[in-house]
Amino acid sequence: MDQEERIALFLDYENLAIGAREHLGGMTFDLRPVADALAERGRVVVRRAYADWSYFDEDRRMLTRSHVELIDIPQRMGASRKNAADIKMAVDALEMAFERDYISTFVFGTGDSDFTPLVHKLRELNKRVIGVGVEKSTSALLPPACDEFLYYDRLEGVDVPAPARPKPSSAPSPSPESAPPSPRDVDTLASLVAQTVAGLQSSSNGPVTASTLKRTLLRKDPTFNEADYGFRAFGELLRHLAGHNVVELATGSAKGDPEVSLPEHGDREAAFVLLRSVVRDLAGPDGAVALSGLKNKVRKVAPDFSEKKLGYRSFLQFTRAAATSGAVDLRWSPESEDYLLTSNAEG
Repeated sequence: MDQEERIALFLDYENLAIGAREHLGGMTFDLRPVADALAERGRVVVRRAYADWSYFDEDRRMLTRSHVELIDIPQRMGASRKNAADIKMAVDALEMAFERDYISTFVFGTGDSDFTPLVHKLRELNKRVIGVGVEKSTSALLPPACDEFLYYDRLEGVDVPAPARPKPSSAPSPSPESAPPSPRDVDTLASLVAQTVAGLQSSSNGPVTASTLKRTLLRKDPTFNEADYGFRAFGELLRHLAGHNVVELATGSAKGDPEVSLPEHGDREAAFVLLRSVVRDLAGPDGAVALSGLKNKVRKVAPDFSEKKLGYRSFLQFTRAAATSGAVDLRWSPESEDYLLTSNAEG
């Protein structure tokens, strides 16, 4: 138990409730998915929610059943209850950070960028900070400030209602645009994981474990979540990448925390994935990208890229190897007087 994270949860309840109602099809905010996500990260020892509770009568009963302490911020004539709630929440969090050393993690349920300075201060005090917010009502400034940010709409157990479809005038067949969006691109993820493992291997004397890799990915992108790519757990994601020769897994010293490494020539495979991703993103109307200037575009995405580190004498030789592997198609264009590359989705 001494090694468990002790978590203090602070909810800017009005921000969460209104965000869910306005951006998630009128649904009511439910604490249970948040509590379940935090249970996987440690033991929640403090739960507080801030609002003018005269506006949230039904929600108040739900939170009380979940053992949340309700901090009432009554609305006063000529005063902003929002600012009053924000200030009270910030003061309480800082007071707790100084008075309760055993609390290691602070969780703020809000999408309000006004809390960004508080997040920075708590991290200066060596506290881990996790944010929770409705995606469309969360400021772009807040997630990068946190150690981890959980979008409420993506949590397990949050069933966002499908938007109502307009009644068709002549009953046409559904278009491809009406289909649900596909998970984020796994190719881009494979490239990110391979680059991160390579960086950890070069900067660390010991083995790279799955838990270390996950923490590093979250430092690069606090909103990272393997579920966004269609995987139920980080271990499932790693097994998928191992099956595609992007990484190798070995039993680690701790149960359930395998060691992760790049396979022999795994850096080449990751570089091919990176090239395919860049070509796809840059492709014009005909789906093709000219070889000239492409290396600079690749290095904008991965500044440490070098074909010579991979054993190729030139960038052209590297792209030919990528074409041989099936990652891209490469052809000479007499009209352009240049090689043209197209992304091979089946690569």
